[in-house]
Amino acid sequence: MRIDDALRLARESDLDLVEVAPMARPPVAKLMDYGKFKYEAAQKARESRRNQTNTVIKEMKLRPKIDIHDYETKKGHVVRFLKAGDKVKITIMFRGREQSRPELGFNLLKKLADDVVEDGFIESAPKQDGRNMLMVLSPTRKKTEAKVEVEAAKAAKAADRAAKTEAERQQEAELRAAAVAAAAQTVSKKKRGPADNMDPDIDL
Repeated sequence: MRIDDALRLARESDLDLVEVAPMARPPVAKLMDYGKFKYEAAQKARESRRNQTNTVIKEMKLRPKIDIHDYETKKGHVVRFLKAGDKVKITIMFRGREQSRPELGFNLLKKLADDVVEDGFIESAPKQDGRNMLMVLSPTRKKTEAKVEVEAAKAAKAADRAAKTEAERQQEAELRAAAVAAAAQTVSKKKRGPADNMDPDIDL
């Protein structure tokens, strides 16, 4: 179709003539609402960015002769990272003579992997890297699944907090009503004095 005819057809249809394949021979054009097309394209791009999962690698450093309490603390951090859907790089740092005992680091990494087996698995086996020994743990669940679970937990917590606040408010209202009723009862039981029995029309 000639360009003039295509432009005339676009005007008659109240649409835009958009070139979609300029390198083709002959070039390909399409009749469309260009504003709507741009809006829908932006919406799709925004949705794809929202669904995109950013893989984050957290790092946890340990020593071969780490204290049991420090180990438990660091293990807790590793579990938290894995539950959030992040990968964790575990680094064992050797110093001095410890470098001649790589089995200490290997055993520690194996113990840690066994302790967090419910939340993560070994993606990269332990390997020596200069003075350090490295291992990478991957989460068993995807980040999106972990995010949904975290959001659900937050919503449940918020609902529980709202229910608790409502219960406290109701209890406070009941206590206030009980106090008002008690005060009214006290007023009604007030003793009548001698003056209360006198006729108001009698002059003293």
